[in-house]
Amino acid sequence: MGHGDEIIFSDAHFPAHSMGPQVIRADGLRVSDLLQAIIPLFELDSYAPPLVMMAAVEGDVLDPQVETRYREALSGPAPCPEIARIDRFAFYERAQKAFAIVITGERAKYGNILLKKGVTP
Repeated sequence: MGHGDEIIFSDAHFPAHSMGPQVIRADGLRVSDLLQAIIPLFELDSYAPPLVMMAAVEGDVLDPQVETRYREALSGPAPCPEIARIDRFAFYERAQKAFAIVITGERAKYGNILLKKGVTP
Protein backbone atom coordinates (compact mmCIF):
# COMPACT_ATOMS: atom_id res chain seq x y z
CA MET A 1 0.00 0.00 0.00
CA GLY A 2 1.14 3.50 -0.75
CA HIS A 3 0.13 6.81 0.79
CA GLY A 4 -3.44 7.69 -0.09
CA ASP A 5 -4.46 4.04 -0.55
CA GLU A 6 -7.48 2.88 1.40
CA ILE A 7 -8.24 -0.42 3.11
CA ILE A 8 -11.58 -1.60 4.46
CA PHE A 9 -11.99 -3.70 7.59
CA SER A 10 -15.48 -5.10 7.15
CA ASP A 11 -18.02 -6.90 9.23
CA ALA A 12 -18.98 -10.45 8.27
CA HIS A 13 -22.05 -9.21 6.33
CA PHE A 14 -20.21 -6.90 3.90
CA PRO A 15 -20.41 -7.91 0.19
CA ALA A 16 -16.62 -7.77 -0.26
CA HIS A 17 -16.27 -10.38 -3.00
CA SER A 18 -18.56 -8.46 -5.35
CA MET A 19 -16.73 -5.15 -4.81
CA GLY A 20 -13.66 -5.86 -6.93
CA PRO A 21 -10.48 -5.33 -4.91
CA GLN A 22 -8.39 -7.98 -3.24
CA VAL A 23 -10.25 -9.73 -0.42
CA ILE A 24 -8.41 -10.94 2.67
CA ARG A 25 -10.23 -13.26 5.08
CA ALA A 26 -9.83 -12.76 8.82
CA ASP A 27 -12.76 -14.90 9.91
CA GLY A 28 -13.20 -15.18 13.66
CA LEU A 29 -11.44 -11.89 14.43
CA ARG A 30 -13.14 -8.67 15.45
CA VAL A 31 -12.42 -5.44 13.61
CA SER A 32 -11.30 -3.75 16.84
CA ASP A 33 -8.69 -6.46 17.49
CA LEU A 34 -7.24 -6.04 13.99
CA LEU A 35 -7.21 -2.25 14.29
CA GLN A 36 -5.34 -2.45 17.58
CA ALA A 37 -2.79 -4.80 16.02
CA ILE A 38 -2.07 -2.75 12.88
CA ILE A 39 -2.28 0.84 14.10
CA PRO A 40 1.31 0.92 15.46
CA LEU A 41 2.47 -0.02 11.93
CA PHE A 42 -0.03 1.95 9.85
CA GLU A 43 0.37 5.71 9.53
CA LEU A 44 -3.02 7.35 8.98
CA ASP A 45 -3.37 10.12 6.38
CA SER A 46 -2.96 13.57 7.91
CA TYR A 47 -4.15 15.54 4.84
CA ALA A 48 -7.60 13.98 4.36
CA PRO A 49 -10.09 12.34 6.71
CA PRO A 50 -8.35 9.01 7.39
CA LEU A 51 -11.26 7.14 8.99
CA VAL A 52 -14.67 6.58 7.43
CA MET A 53 -17.61 4.48 8.56
CA MET A 54 -20.99 3.82 7.00
CA ALA A 55 -23.87 6.00 8.18
CA ALA A 56 -27.10 4.32 9.21
CA VAL A 57 -29.80 4.01 6.60
CA GLU A 58 -32.79 6.26 7.33
CA GLY A 59 -34.93 4.67 10.02
CA ASP A 60 -32.08 2.45 11.24
CA VAL A 61 -30.08 2.95 14.43
CA LEU A 62 -26.32 2.80 15.02
CA ASP A 63 -24.90 1.03 18.05
CA PRO A 64 -22.58 3.70 19.55
CA GLN A 65 -20.47 1.00 21.22
CA VAL A 66 -19.14 -0.10 17.81
CA GLU A 67 -17.50 3.28 17.13
CA THR A 68 -16.34 3.48 20.75
CA ARG A 69 -14.55 0.11 20.44
CA TYR A 70 -12.91 1.20 17.18
CA ARG A 71 -11.82 4.56 18.64
CA GLU A 72 -10.26 2.81 21.63
CA ALA A 73 -8.44 0.37 19.34
CA LEU A 74 -7.13 3.21 17.15
CA SER A 75 -5.94 5.34 20.06
CA GLY A 76 -2.23 4.78 20.40
CA PRO A 77 0.37 7.38 21.28
CA ALA A 78 -1.79 9.93 19.45
CA PRO A 79 -5.52 10.40 19.96
CA CYS A 80 -7.87 8.82 17.44
CA PRO A 81 -8.82 11.20 14.61
CA GLU A 82 -12.48 11.95 13.94
CA ILE A 83 -14.45 9.25 12.16
CA ALA A 84 -16.45 10.55 9.20
CA ARG A 85 -19.76 8.92 8.26
CA ILE A 86 -20.93 8.51 4.66
CA ASP A 87 -24.02 6.84 3.22
CA ARG A 88 -24.02 3.17 2.26
CA PHE A 89 -23.65 3.66 -1.49
CA ALA A 90 -20.83 6.19 -1.13
CA PHE A 91 -19.09 3.68 1.16
CA TYR A 92 -19.56 0.95 -1.49
CA GLU A 93 -17.98 3.24 -4.13
CA ARG A 94 -14.96 3.81 -1.89
CA ALA A 95 -14.74 0.06 -1.23
CA GLN A 96 -14.61 -0.67 -4.97
CA LYS A 97 -11.53 1.56 -5.24
CA ALA A 98 -9.86 0.28 -2.06
CA PHE A 99 -6.50 -1.48 -2.06
CA ALA A 100 -8.08 -4.41 -0.21
CA ILE A 101 -11.06 -5.44 1.88
CA VAL A 102 -10.43 -7.47 5.01
CA ILE A 103 -13.51 -9.52 5.91
CA THR A 104 -13.63 -10.19 9.63
CA GLY A 105 -15.87 -12.14 11.95
CA GLU A 106 -17.33 -8.86 13.24
CA ARG A 107 -21.09 -9.26 13.71
CA ALA A 108 -21.94 -5.69 14.65
CA LYS A 109 -24.30 -3.96 12.25
CA TYR A 110 -22.51 -1.11 10.44
CA GLY A 111 -19.21 -2.57 11.65
CA ASN A 112 -17.21 -1.53 8.55
CA ILE A 113 -14.41 1.02 8.69
CA LEU A 114 -12.17 2.49 5.99
CA LEU A 115 -8.61 3.57 6.77
CA LYS A 116 -6.66 5.93 4.48
CA LYS A 117 -2.91 5.39 4.60
CA GLY A 118 -0.63 8.33 5.16
CA VAL A 119 3.07 8.83 4.55
CA THR A 120 5.19 6.60 6.75
CA PRO A 121 7.90 8.67 8.44
